[in-house]
Amino acid sequence: MEVPAIPSDAASQLPASTTLATTTPSPVTRVPNDQIDQVFARTTNLASSALNATVLACSNDYFAGAANLLTPTAPIHKPGVFVHTGAWYDGWETRRHNPEPYDWVVIKLGVAGGAIEGVEVDTAYFVGNYGEKAELQGAYVPGGQGGVSDEDIASPDYKGWSTILPVVECGPSQRRAWKIDSYDPANPKPYTHVRLLMYPDGGFARLRLYGHAIPPPPPSSAAAQGQEKEEELSSALLGGLALSASDQHYTPASNTILPGRGKDMGDGWETARSRTLGHVDWAIFRLGVSGTVSKVVVDTKDFRGNFPREVRVHGLVKSDSTEEPGHDHPGWVELLSGDKKTQADTEHVFEGADLAAGGEDKRVFTHAKLTLVPDGGVKRFRIFGQRTV
Repeated sequence: MEVPAIPSDAASQLPASTTLATTTPSPVTRVPNDQIDQVFARTTNLASSALNATVLACSNDYFAGAANLLTPTAPIHKPGVFVHTGAWYDGWETRRHNPEPYDWVVIKLGVAGGAIEGVEVDTAYFVGNYGEKAELQGAYVPGGQGGVSDEDIASPDYKGWSTILPVVECGPSQRRAWKIDSYDPANPKPYTHVRLLMYPDGGFARLRLYGHAIPPPPPSSAAAQGQEKEEELSSALLGGLALSASDQHYTPASNTILPGRGKDMGDGWETARSRTLGHVDWAIFRLGVSGTVSKVVVDTKDFRGNFPREVRVHGLVKSDSTEEPGHDHPGWVELLSGDKKTQADTEHVFEGADLAAGGEDKRVFTHAKLTLVPDGGVKRFRIFGQRTV
């Protein structure tokens, strides 16, 4: 369903003191609640603490902290559990009777720049206290550009916002998402910060920004020396993306390209147990930046009784094709020299003689495939190398 940039009824009901973004907002399209995951399957949630997104400031979070908006897992409910301020909620909840038109929270994305394809506001378990309307604004201020600091952007007086999602209706205890119709994959508009407005007050459980990390330029020090530095080509921070997987029964394959080593088994990739002779599980990734490969890391941190017996890793050499590869694509070539045995709770580093082409492989890769033999779980999967322009 199409909604206008600023719904006429919503705009007419806003108090005269309300400050809207100065640029003309683009229209958005509502995504049916039961199709959200399907529509945004090949995107990254940029508003996730797992991707280093952080809350810089908010107008109020008396009942429940604004940082909960960025929790990567689904909201949970604890009926009957009370804390000092009242009932416990897994989300952001402000005081009643807000004297201002809206409450707000400013978020700094963890990526160098993020293109936003869709926005979701989840009010899970907020029923008599949910925020009735939402609006999302964005700004692109990389590295304090123009002398503008995070403190400046976090201030309620900051004027550099533009509208991403116009004022939209939210509902009680449900997911609602919208596609940004102006999103152009050929010319994505980057953002480094967003501001979520909640009219007039209440609670939101999660904010999810479906989009793509835009890789930063190569490190300037390397360019100055005329040499390329080794980078984590597969990282979600550089735009790496999990495209598909044979099985994600417990946790998604997209977790494996997150930064850091995570906190427990729940933020890795784990498949169901197999019972078929010769079974393997696999996941396919598009590298954030294409490049030569010098090192592969498979980390089984926290997987102790359920790590794979062996792993194998393949890559896809850069070509003119724009089609995303399947697991049986004829172009897959070995990155590791044969299957590699794994151990429990261990960061396995494969380089040099462990690589199929040794340490002198000059081929440029765009995709990687991790295969678990026969099944199990891994925490992180990292492809290191030198990017190519």
